[in-house]
Parts: sequence; structure tokens; C-alpha cells
Amino acid sequence: MADFKLNGINHLALVCADMDVTVAFYTGILGMKLTKTLDLSNGQGKHFFFDAGNGDAVAFFWFPDGPGAVSSAELARITATPGTMNHVAFDVSPADIETYRDRLRDKGVEVTDVVNHADTETGVAEQLDDTVFVRSLYFRDPDGTLLEFAAWTRAMTPQDVDYPNARAPATKAAAR
Repeated sequence: MADFKLNGINHLALVCADMDVTVAFYTGILGMKLTKTLDLSNGQGKHFFFDAGNGDAVAFFWFPDGPGAVSSAELARITATPGTMNHVAFDVSPADIETYRDRLRDKGVEVTDVVNHADTETGVAEQLDDTVFVRSLYFRDPDGTLLEFAAWTRAMTPQDVDYPNARAPATKAAAR
């Protein structure tokens, strides 16, 4: 028996530079409902939540005296650093992914073409076939957070797991 029965993600908390811009993007562009706002003590800022579907939420902190955004070069380094976040993937229906790409573009959001992630040598398939396990498109929110619409194309099986006991080299592990 598992030690913990998890019911999914309650919320993922991020930080934004401008609460109004963030609310406008997540409600106006993505259509997510703003469900809760909190004032932090001593005027430190706000904490607010959006409905991401299925009882899950994406939340943000806004700090009026925060340090400001990082450069795009620093952001690229941070998203590859252990202990940080790389991106947020929202689950969408496979039938909707191309339509959602077009809708984002129509709303002025820069978005990638749909990527077919596959069990191939390159990890990508040009066409939708039985090697594809998820289809994705990527875009950024106003703070540069990488977002993804991801559509599972099949259920995962035990054959999808090939865990080779990958470990960090001793020098990187010792640096932590």
C-alpha cells in the first residue's frame, strides 16, 4: 500500500511581475477563472489562484517590491537548474490541440507548431503514428514562463518505463 494517496495537483505557485497583466492573460487569453485572491500580511503582496480544471489550480504571488524579472539568458539557465521549474503543461484533448494553437495565434500569442513526442531515436515523429505518446505546443505567459498544452495520445504502460538508474556525476552531486 502506498504511504500517500495523492488526488492530483492542488496548485502550482509561480511569481509574476504585474498582477493585472497576469490576470488579463490567464483569464482573457486562456479563459481560466480567477477563483481566489489573498492579501499577504503587512502589504507584502498578493496571492491569487486560477482554475486549471479538474480541481487543479495555478496560483501566483505578486510582490510589489520584488526583485524584478531575470534576463532571457538567465531564464534559460534557471529552467535547466535542479530545484527550479522548467514549464507548466496543461492537459488538453488530442482533438483540440490544433484548434488551440490557432486560437492562441489569433489572440496574438507566439506559439510553436504542434510537436509529436514519440518513442523514436529523435524523440519526435513527423506524422501522428503509434510511436507518438503526447502532442504538445509551447508558448509563454507575460513573465516568460514556458507553458504547454499537452494532449496524451495513448495510455502509458509498464513498457513505457525504462529507468536506467541515472545519477548525477559525483562532482555535481557533491556540489549540492
